[in-house]
Amino acid sequence: MSKKESLKERILKLLKFNNTPQEIALGVGIGAFIAIMPVYGLHTVLVVIAALLIPRVNKIALLIGTNVSLPPTVPFITWIGYSIGRFLLGKGYPAFDFSDFKNFNPKNLMDCYYPLFIGSIIEGLICGVILYFLTVGFIKRRRTKRSLL
Repeated sequence: MSKKESLKERILKLLKFNNTPQEIALGVGIGAFIAIMPVYGLHTVLVVIAALLIPRVNKIALLIGTNVSLPPTVPFITWIGYSIGRFLLGKGYPAFDFSDFKNFNPKNLMDCYYPLFIGSIIEGLICGVILYFLTVGFIKRRRTKRSLL
């Protein structure tokens, strides 16, 4: 690789490197699942563990998948996860709305963590599966288009 090669070109090369569309999509799906989990401060550790334990997963795709959870999306991810968990566990937990983010403190999180964790597992699975299939389709179309040229 030359020094002048752009980051985009490097990522595209890594995505093409001997991985099937399914292996790349698995990385994106698992990365998204990890990103949605409310294990604040441990996402990077979990991504490294996943990269070590799943030998054929594309490591760059795993990192790309974690970008589902960027600062602008965290309130929405948290609200959806908590709402799913609250629905599954019953109404014994307080309602949660976006105004709670303005008055957020760590005690609020601990009071709501169990439904948030349960709901985030479901939300992460759904998001991971959706992104898996979208990624497989995207890569297959891109490779087919490139082979026709």
